[in-house]
Amino acid sequence: MPHRHPDLFGGIANFQALCQAAQRAARGKRAKAGCASFLNGLERNVLRLERELLDGSWRPGTYTIIEVKDPKPRYVSAAPFRDRVVHHAVSRVVQPIFERGFIDDSYANRVGKGTHRAIRRYEGFRDRYRFVLRADIFRFFPSIDHEVLKAAFKRRIACERTLWLMDAIVDGSNDQEPVHRYFTGDDLFTPYERRRGLPIGNLTSQFFGNLYLDGMDHFVKEVLRVPGYLRYVDDFALFHDDRGFLEDCRERVARYLDGRRLLLHPRKTTMLETAEPAPFLGFELYAGGRRRLPDATVDRFVGRLRSLRARYRNGEISLAEVKPHLQAWGAHADHANTWRLRQTLFRNGVFVRPAAGA
Repeated sequence: MPHRHPDLFGGIANFQALCQAAQRAARGKRAKAGCASFLNGLERNVLRLERELLDGSWRPGTYTIIEVKDPKPRYVSAAPFRDRVVHHAVSRVVQPIFERGFIDDSYANRVGKGTHRAIRRYEGFRDRYRFVLRADIFRFFPSIDHEVLKAAFKRRIACERTLWLMDAIVDGSNDQEPVHRYFTGDDLFTPYERRRGLPIGNLTSQFFGNLYLDGMDHFVKEVLRVPGYLRYVDDFALFHDDRGFLEDCRERVARYLDGRRLLLHPRKTTMLETAEPAPFLGFELYAGGRRRLPDATVDRFVGRLRSLRARYRNGEISLAEVKPHLQAWGAHADHANTWRLRQTLFRNGVFVRPAAGA
């Protein structure tokens, strides 16, 4: 039985911890109205937040829905800034408790991990084994079952007030894309009676997503004994020299996920020979270590580049505002074989404005 931690709430609901959480939540967002307003009255706002947490009256606010079209259409839910302060305070105290039990080869939203480490690990497994089972979970965040998630909290947390707060964050989730699926033991009404779905965009949602799939990680490595395995959010890969072994793993993982009220994605779960080129986390990976950016990724950046150049020429944005966009894309592209691509994109200079009077 895992050790369960009591008396955690004092590390969350205190003035100093909430002030620090506000500063973390404000990184890169100080110009936004909600953040600026909260920081402008920081002491008053933190004292009020502390009081609400201590007397149990805190409730999550209303989410703002943002439509994102790049790289695919989806909706991101933005919590009010004061809620994000609570999310940071909770995560700082609770996340390390669960992190200690996470496998090393879970790479999303973890310090010292990330996309590029996951890709290097994938390439290492690819060069060692003959076959890979690439798998994805169907509509993962909208499918996360609230009762299953809350049960996972209780495996490590014994502090009732901390459990109340974590449950309140989950219960405060806004409605997500409906996913009505039946699982073993359901009756006709079960999918309509259980609440599910976490808002993409919350710090806590990222952590809760890792926690929700932590059991699957251990099942694959310790029960199935797959020698090569890694996961990034709900995108995961199993490696082995025996195709039949991986086919059996597919069935057993599907049965495990049924107990978590999740489904493997029917189109994105495929068996490949590792010698074949494979898309993974925004790159096309080839044997021998070569990496390409997918054509769709390049096309999206070219469109964004045209827009930035036009806005800069018209005086709508400054070079200081343009620079982070280019640096972020350049840092990503630098992890692939893109030297010629970058030379082509920027051969006519980066950004220019017409001469005065032109």
